[in-house]
Amino acid sequence: MTGRDLRQLLLEKWGFSYDVQLRLGSDRVMLLIMWRYQEQVSFPLNENDYLAHLDTIMAHLNDWGAQAQVQEFISTTKTKPRLGKAVCIPLKPSARAIEWRLSDGV
Repeated sequence: MTGRDLRQLLLEKWGFSYDVQLRLGSDRVMLLIMWRYQEQVSFPLNENDYLAHLDTIMAHLNDWGAQAQVQEFISTTKTKPRLGKAVCIPLKPSARAIEWRLSDGV
């Protein structure tokens, strides 16, 4: 799965190209689908930067084998990102996630 695939999934589900972020909790990794979206005038990333950001996120998810879990969650969830409330997708931690945490200083 690529960043473009993730964008298409977001567009099909909610009609917008939402921002996504990876966050580490004390015992798990979470993918957050934020309320900001690329179609907003105030969105801080242009098209190319947004797609590069999604590619980076997907590279981590693919490394961890979590892309199917993310795809399934987005397809089945009834929640929607809204102002101040992200959709949180909990991911099971792996050795690769711990390496990421240590190497990125998160």
